[in-house]
Amino acid sequence: MIVLVDTSVWSLSLRKDGPASHHAVKKLERLLLDSQNIVLIGIILQEILQGFKQDRTFNKIMNYLDAFPLLPVNRNDFVAAAKLRRQAAAKGLTLSTPDCQIAAAAINHHCHLLTIDKDFSPIADWTPLQLL
Repeated sequence: MIVLVDTSVWSLSLRKDGPASHHAVKKLERLLLDSQNIVLIGIILQEILQGFKQDRTFNKIMNYLDAFPLLPVNRNDFVAAAKLRRQAAAKGLTLSTPDCQIAAAAINHHCHLLTIDKDFSPIADWTPLQLL
């Protein structure tokens, strides 16, 4: 199983005071212990890293995240993200561009998405998006 871990889960896991006590953090810990294939995409990497103010912490987290491959996001993924956003709008839903990119990449690369962001639940209701 390939798991794309969303920024929302990484944020809880990489807190300076230690990981939050949250079911999604526990799932991520289990996935890491089970050596599951955990991946990122560029927008998630950017969202994680831009949250760190100090260079030392930024570099530490950047080096830690190097262990997780980046999925290649290509033209088809961006087109699929645009279609998702259009379909959501037709259903009266407002989704962010990054969330559409994340969902499209997860669908197109046959990944499960580990997230606590509730904006992905409606997408999973009418697409093949698989949430953990």
